[in-house]
Amino acid sequence: MIESVRRALSSPRPRASIALAAVAALLLAGCAQEDDTGTQGSTNDIPAALASAFPGKKADGTPVRIGLITNEGGAGISQPETREAADAARRYANDNLGGIAGRPIEYVICKTKEEPATARDCANRMVEQKVAAVVLTSSGLGDSMVPIVTRAGIPWTTALATSGAEGTSNLAYSWTGGFPASMTAMAEYAKKQGYKNVVTFVIDVPSAVGGAQSIGKPVFDKAGIGLRIVKVAAGTPDASPQVSAALQSKPDAVAIIGESTVCTSVLQAMATLGGSTPRMVLQPCTAPAVVDAVGAGLDGAQVFSSFDVASDHAEAQLYRAVMKRYSPDTPNGGYAAIGYQGALGLVRALDGLSGEVTPKTVAKALDSAKDVALPAGHGTTFTCDSKAVPNLKAACSAKEVTATLNGGDLEKVEVIDPAPLFEQAG
Repeated sequence: MIESVRRALSSPRPRASIALAAVAALLLAGCAQEDDTGTQGSTNDIPAALASAFPGKKADGTPVRIGLITNEGGAGISQPETREAADAARRYANDNLGGIAGRPIEYVICKTKEEPATARDCANRMVEQKVAAVVLTSSGLGDSMVPIVTRAGIPWTTALATSGAEGTSNLAYSWTGGFPASMTAMAEYAKKQGYKNVVTFVIDVPSAVGGAQSIGKPVFDKAGIGLRIVKVAAGTPDASPQVSAALQSKPDAVAIIGESTVCTSVLQAMATLGGSTPRMVLQPCTAPAVVDAVGAGLDGAQVFSSFDVASDHAEAQLYRAVMKRYSPDTPNGGYAAIGYQGALGLVRALDGLSGEVTPKTVAKALDSAKDVALPAGHGTTFTCDSKAVPNLKAACSAKEVTATLNGGDLEKVEVIDPAPLFEQAG
């Protein structure tokens, strides 16, 4: 069961949306241009049902330079798989979708190592390299980078905004609604289940606690659900005291907002003290360390994410086929899909762009992007008209993918649209 869960959902590092800004490294990141060399699978590995998604429309001409910023190489946080998946999406687009405006995509890569000074250096390098747009795979340091990039007139794009600047800046675009959408989707799901009281265990850092208070409480309130916030320090080996005290109020369900150590300590305590109390979790709670420690304690958990890579939906199948062909050594599960989602989302949003490819023409095309299929989004689409999430002008969609984890398999995968709660909370 553990290995199956790991393949389906696990993330090799804590997710950036929680508290990556606290992680620092001493080494500076480097920039590089990514060429088209490397392993590529046989054309025979494409399922017949996906043949139309591989039309062989090759890009040619002068490359379009796109900045790719990753949180790779840090002492505490490193996600090379997000870069690998983004590059798989690039190669797929160059081979089959005509790249961008018929021209091949070339990445200018910079690795932040999740250190603020290095992140700013990456942003400055994107400006110096005069890229047409920037794609961020995953980082908690958007506030250090977005102002530099957008002040230079360069569009900033990501699949999942995790900072205030990414969610509210001009020229910033997030294909999904990030943490606000996750919390609101949880509230919408809880409402459908008929829950009246929910306890959320939150990692004790300002960004997470503040988000739970300013976003979680209002939307749960609008759903008619009481939300109690219980803080748990990162690295807590045993959360039994907090869990025991919280369960005395007999909540209908619990939610967990934290990285792997918080998830492990809470889930282990829940297995002992919480019995069958329903659990709602974000993807960090399916990290390998959590799975190894908790095992069957994850069965029945409702997982909320921006992507689906494990079901039979056509988008999930396409993701697996692209990864098999262009990055076969990268695990399909985990957080790799966020890089694929961010990179291919940009390509799809720019479909139809022709002529000169500049930051201005890219921004214009993004502003008019409508009903774009979200890569690995289980049928979700995004529209960048600043209307998806109140007070987050950069968010292009509010929808979340959710599924129940049982016996290592994802069951009942569906898309939740929390827009009604957003509207009420607004």
